[in-house]
Amino acid sequence: MSKVHNVNEEEILKTLRELNAKRVLIQTPEGLKREAQSLADFLEENGIEAILSGDVNYGACDPADREAKLLGCDALVHLGHSYMRLHLEIPTIFVPAFADVDVIPALERNLGEIRKLGKRIALVTTAQHIHQLEQARAFLEEHGFDVLVGHGDSRVSWPGQVLGCNFSTAKVEADGVLFIGAGYFHPLGVAVATGRPTLAINPYSGDAIWMDEEAERLIRKRWAQIAKAMDANRFGVITSTKKGQLRLAEAKRIVRLLREHGKYARLIVMNHINYPALEGFDFDAYVVVACPRVPIDDYENWRKPVLTPTEVEILLGLREEYAFDEILGGKRPEDEPLGIALHGGWK
Repeated sequence: MSKVHNVNEEEILKTLRELNAKRVLIQTPEGLKREAQSLADFLEENGIEAILSGDVNYGACDPADREAKLLGCDALVHLGHSYMRLHLEIPTIFVPAFADVDVIPALERNLGEIRKLGKRIALVTTAQHIHQLEQARAFLEEHGFDVLVGHGDSRVSWPGQVLGCNFSTAKVEADGVLFIGAGYFHPLGVAVATGRPTLAINPYSGDAIWMDEEAERLIRKRWAQIAKAMDANRFGVITSTKKGQLRLAEAKRIVRLLREHGKYARLIVMNHINYPALEGFDFDAYVVVACPRVPIDDYENWRKPVLTPTEVEILLGLREEYAFDEILGGKRPEDEPLGIALHGGWK
């Protein structure tokens, strides 16, 4: 079975044995299904019953600990994402899957583009490439850059790591931001959240993509959503029951703000937020107070305007400049007792 990510199966087995786990549920994002299947085979060969979760998973914010408990599992193995501090119902092992690709050739190929960021640059990446961040920093410093790696808040596991909902590590005093990783999802969020020039280097293809125009295009689309909601009087304010997206206090704040400004507002809770499930309600517009990427990345699938909390503040005249909605943590606290962070042999 072909795999492109490194998952330390021996370390997972050792931890499960320390927990005296006899049955486990393995949860994985779409891109790691084969790795999850291989892990299940390995665990059963070593005497631990393994069940695969087939549900869609987008991040550590959505652990399947409730489902694992329902199935009588002794532990949950959450594959592909780094540790997130949450209140969990059973022991949960967060296992990042590190990409088996060298990031240095792509950096070397694009030194000319990187220099356009300026001398003082912020360096960020995702959990898949975090194990090579120090190597990347050393390479860039050898070529004359002042490289800053931000520490972020308690929602992220490592300095320099960004999530789709949290870019605290990128918010340092730099000329620009260099993102290492594939796709637009994370670097686009970096560009919008920081307002700084952002260059994305894809270590798989070796391509370099400037995110500034994409960020401007996204912000224009968000202003258009705000404009569409100007005449709305009835708002559905949605939060999620996913543990890392349950922003109940913030959702109640938005309901209160809307009502104070003469709008009808009603709180809605959902697990998987999607417009078709909402069509029976009588609302003119919606506010998603859960994963910030739902209204931003999926708005074309909604027949009615869908906003973030910061966009509601703009709508109501409480904010003038556009700001990206993020889910932020506090200072880095002690780990929750049921959350276990594995590093795949890398610290």
